[in-house]
Amino acid sequence: MNSVSPSAVQYVGGVMQDELAESRRQQQQQPLERQGSFGPRPAQTPDPSREATGEPDEMDKLKAKLMTAWNNVKYGWTVKSKTSFNKISPVTVLGHSYLLNNEDEVERFRLAFVSRIWLTYRREFPQLEGSTWTTDCGWGCMLRSGQMLLAQGLLVHLMPRDWAWPDVQQLTEVDFEVFRPRSPARAGGVPIPSFGSPRGSCTPEKSLTSYQATKCSQRKRPESVRDRQAEPIHHKLLTWFGDLPPAPFGLHQLVEIGKSSGKKAGDWYGPSIVAHILRKAVAKTSVLHNLAVYVAQDCTVYKEDVVHLCDLSLGQTPSDPFSQAWKSIIILVPVRLGGEALNPSYIECVKNILKLDCCIGIIGGKPKHSLYFVGFQDEQLLYLDPHYCQPVVDVSQVNFSLESFHCSSPKKMPFTRMDPSCTIGFYAKNKKDFESLCSAVSVALSSSKEKYPIFTFVEGQGQDYGLEGHSSNHVGPAAHILPPGNLSMDNNRRSSDEFVFL
Repeated sequence: MNSVSPSAVQYVGGVMQDELAESRRQQQQQPLERQGSFGPRPAQTPDPSREATGEPDEMDKLKAKLMTAWNNVKYGWTVKSKTSFNKISPVTVLGHSYLLNNEDEVERFRLAFVSRIWLTYRREFPQLEGSTWTTDCGWGCMLRSGQMLLAQGLLVHLMPRDWAWPDVQQLTEVDFEVFRPRSPARAGGVPIPSFGSPRGSCTPEKSLTSYQATKCSQRKRPESVRDRQAEPIHHKLLTWFGDLPPAPFGLHQLVEIGKSSGKKAGDWYGPSIVAHILRKAVAKTSVLHNLAVYVAQDCTVYKEDVVHLCDLSLGQTPSDPFSQAWKSIIILVPVRLGGEALNPSYIECVKNILKLDCCIGIIGGKPKHSLYFVGFQDEQLLYLDPHYCQPVVDVSQVNFSLESFHCSSPKKMPFTRMDPSCTIGFYAKNKKDFESLCSAVSVALSSSKEKYPIFTFVEGQGQDYGLEGHSSNHVGPAAHILPPGNLSMDNNRRSSDEFVFL
């Protein structure tokens, strides 16, 4: 999902070249010559033991080491820049609105943003099975974005309503800064470069005094006691995303599940295939018994399929017909909001979706650069960026640090730079919430100026394609939503995510 891909995956004529790489690997088995990564080399006698175990050869190991070193340098540092927020327009974060025109509102926004779980590139974790990779720098950003989307769903599922991390001050302390306008050119903005991030520094025009910061940090929210009591759950939740092979939603498990679709460590993952990987990861784990994940098919949410996933009373005779056991549900909807670029007609619709309480975010980003979108202000999206390489955290330790799992620097980008390929996430705790979700989302979808909505809710069942139907070797027609005036484009162009659209 970025400019440097360790598996040399590139777009050429709309077709991912990982399929071409697969054909080259098949040609490598010919006895006359073997094609290496750095040019042709003479045929070598194959090692039966290596082929049987799938062990990488020396050239693959060298490539992985070089790419790891380069990506660790590339993503191991960041330039801290100021992010400006308009104090007149509200900031929306996953169904909540904040008007940054006073200290209390800025504080609420700070708590809401920093409390989101931030999952980034990591280095020096245990080697991924069947590869030499000990880092996902340069290739794992969509998997990390998917982890953040799932983590937000689990926060809503397991934590108290409107939970906020009680140890936010570990990232802010006295460094929290609020900028006030000093010139007409900046009269409408309240720039907030960061919330005291330990990963960078900046020079503010105006900072809180030590006394003010201490007073702010000591201010107790009514929910602070409740939030503190939920900290063990917060801690446990993060262990599920640790970079260790046993972690149910860690990178090792997600890469292993992706193998059934033809993906491997070092490959590019699209938002659609990541949605199916998350679905299978939740279905596979034993740490969650009352949660299911549903992935929409062909931009359609089939209500009967959701009911079959969630209604535990089906096939049973409940003692109380008005009391039904119902699993909570995370609904993931892979969509494409245009052809080569985002169709501007869908911007208002995306805004309305992010305003909903049931929305848990959107994974997508810029072309070849995955991001996790959590809100917006005016014509700019608010996001969490996984493109920062941090040392691995051993989550098997009892009191591991939580700081690197929370981001103190909000970032924004224009809607016009958003890649049209994305996956939208929703959460419903019970049957009543699911019915409300269907109604609220349908209203939000109707705000689009396009004739056809982004996706739809329909009665009945759909065909279960599963993860295997999203293999990189899967061949099938895919229709695309094209912006007005582009109907003459090549309709045979394939999408790497194999979407089917109206």
